[in-house]
Amino acid sequence: MRSSRRWIAAMAAFALAAGACTAKVEDEGKMPDVEVKGGEAPRVDVDPARVEVGTDTHTVVTPTVNVTPTDTTRR
Repeated sequence: MRSSRRWIAAMAAFALAAGACTAKVEDEGKMPDVEVKGGEAPRVDVDPARVEVGTDTHTVVTPTVNVTPTDTTRR
């Protein structure tokens, strides 16, 4: 059950990362000459994802835990 939850979480993270930006090809570019002397790479306009980062203050109630060691000489 835990491994399937991790798998789903990993796939969700990948899907968010893959869809985080859009790319629009502005110029198709062209194929290089037959002599393979070069070419021209296409121009691409990339719009990155907009990320807003902020902070919040929350109060978290934690339990009080008392630990009593049974044998301190044994390690």
